[in-house]
Amino acid sequence: MKIVVIGGTGLIGSKVVAILRQTGHEVVAASLRSGVNVITGEGVKEAMAGADVVIDLANSPSFEDKAVLEFFQTAGRNIFAAEATTGIRHHVALSIVGAGRTPENGYFRAKVAQEKLIEASGIPYTIVRATQFMEFLGAIAGSATQGNIVRMSPGPFQPIAAEDVAAIVADVALQAPRNGMIDIAGPDRAPFDEIVARYLKAIGDPRTVVGDPDALYFGGRVEEHSLVPIGEARLGRIGLDAWLSRARTQA
Repeated sequence: MKIVVIGGTGLIGSKVVAILRQTGHEVVAASLRSGVNVITGEGVKEAMAGADVVIDLANSPSFEDKAVLEFFQTAGRNIFAAEATTGIRHHVALSIVGAGRTPENGYFRAKVAQEKLIEASGIPYTIVRATQFMEFLGAIAGSATQGNIVRMSPGPFQPIAAEDVAAIVADVALQAPRNGMIDIAGPDRAPFDEIVARYLKAIGDPRTVVGDPDALYFGGRVEEHSLVPIGEARLGRIGLDAWLSRARTQA
């Protein structure tokens, strides 16, 4: 099977490409490096020629509200136009658990807009909604730091390892389209502030984490179900303790 991975050189994309190639599939790692530009449309149709599945892992270079919305809308239109002419049978996209429940977050709003484009495209699809990646814990702590204090919401948090995200996305791509969404998350759920504190302790970071119900997560409040799955979800295999052990050795 020929599979095109848009964003195939990124954090998740590079892992998805490796998994699919190991199982014997023909995989195109489409990115700016390979001459595929989803914003201008350059090289998109050519990359999809003869393909069965497209996995869209493209991400905006800017997280500014207007820029990220324009990115996903423009990229989506170009991708779907190419898919329609090349006969793609399954479009797989990675989105975010709770994207529709945190409207104050501009990036989340843009992902919801992307999802709506997918649903309206007419291309058979599966949307994989993931919780926040464990690999982003450092950046999350940095965004909430004032001096030596990190203010984090005590709301529920259930991060997932990038390795697990890639494995599930690759598996979904080989299945029939669901024409719907699946939620995926890590196996461990705990208060947001507690998880960030455990991460900082694991890497020897002296900052102090303070639980603050009013703390915002990139502009949005973290309520009981803001960032965690509601109902059934597919769980990754890598627990937080195991991932933190790796992070400790790499710090």
